[in-house]
Amino acid sequence: MSLSNHVAVVAGATRGGGRAVALELGAAGATVYVTGRSARGHRSPMDRPETLEETAALVDDAGGTAVLAPTDHTDPAQVSALADRVRREQDGRLDLLVNNVWGGDRLADWGKPFWEHDLDDALEMQRNAVWSHLITAHALAPLMVARAGGLIVEVTDGIEDRYRGTLPYDLVKASVIRLALAEAADLRPHGVAALALTPGFLRSEAMLDHFGVTEHNWRDAIAKDPHFAHSETPRFLGRAVVALASDPAIMEKTGGRFATLGLAHEYGFDDVDGRRPDWGAHFATLGPA
Repeated sequence: MSLSNHVAVVAGATRGGGRAVALELGAAGATVYVTGRSARGHRSPMDRPETLEETAALVDDAGGTAVLAPTDHTDPAQVSALADRVRREQDGRLDLLVNNVWGGDRLADWGKPFWEHDLDDALEMQRNAVWSHLITAHALAPLMVARAGGLIVEVTDGIEDRYRGTLPYDLVKASVIRLALAEAADLRPHGVAALALTPGFLRSEAMLDHFGVTEHNWRDAIAKDPHFAHSETPRFLGRAVVALASDPAIMEKTGGRFATLGLAHEYGFDDVDGRRPDWGAHFATLGPA
């Protein structure tokens, strides 16, 4: 799956799924604009230690070409400047946009009904993880339309029509799926695809820290949470994005919603440990929330 002639923007590439997507795109030979808020010397409100510079180094080490582009995707002016930079530096070419911005971990209160949830936090979740996606697609889609080709991947959580446990979080993730559907409708006549993609139980840096483990000994956390046995590395998501970006028939998927495992079976890739964790099947055994 060579993407040596592809230009990609990964929005929210500092850590987790976004970092892994950028890394896997780099391993496939792509030029990757690594964007987000957490750069060296400047932490986002999430207050995590990971930086865009670290992600860029991983992309370069994997064989790709990283372009460091710190951007607050909730700020239309900054995103417009990013689009202008891609247009200028890549002769107008953009093959892939991965809308992965989230920034809501500190804002979701899982223990309260929606009328008791802090309203400011709920609205900030929308701003961080829905508005940012729309702002970014609005600025960058014209580059794809001009060349009559490309793909927008909207990263969400879950593709089922189910309640995700707290209204502000559920509204964000359902809205991202709807964004992909609506984007696809407008972009289809121009030969540009858009779709929603979900990982399973993601072993992000924050999740590993939560359980007090590393990727090396992550199985030790299964004793604390048996569901963790069905988790996947962020790179499983990255490999799914590479497969989608490499598919010459991607327009057949436009407007759809997809999970990492289903794409792994279709395209024939595995997680970095050789597994194909099936979070969807496991989740189905749990019954209604």
